[in-house]
Amino acid sequence: MQLILREDVQHLGEVGDVVTVKAGYARNFLLPRGFAVQANDRQLKRVEHEKGVIDAKLRRLKASAQGEAKKIDGVTLVIEKAAGENGKLFGSVTSMEIEALLKGRGIVVNRRTIMLEGHIKELGEYKVGVKLHRDVVATINVHVKAAKAETGIEDEATGA
Repeated sequence: MQLILREDVQHLGEVGDVVTVKAGYARNFLLPRGFAVQANDRQLKRVEHEKGVIDAKLRRLKASAQGEAKKIDGVTLVIEKAAGENGKLFGSVTSMEIEALLKGRGIVVNRRTIMLEGHIKELGEYKVGVKLHRDVVATINVHVKAAKAETGIEDEATGA
């Protein structure tokens, strides 16, 4: 099935591209979410007409993303997680946690744009990319520290 993409779709194409996909993928994912429209003569003519508008929109989005990247670049996030004696975490740092910390600082990003190269499962400092546009990637620093362990000894001493 031939479709015209209305938005960038990872591993498929960019806005305005004519792509061929299986009918199920188109019917169940691309069309309902508005990521694409069926490629017929009318739609092809409309897309050709709108190419200039789309290019201008992409330039504006890229400029906006570059401005946002200047704000995000170099931000350092500190995450405290429970860890064993050898520095291994009990669990891992997820993109959802990074998204929440950025949101707490007033920076709104979609967790799917956070590019973790692998699971963060050890204490240390990591560089993490945030893809703001297909050509713009900001880099943040994530510092993973061991959380202080809480024990029940103090509670027994105070009687609480």
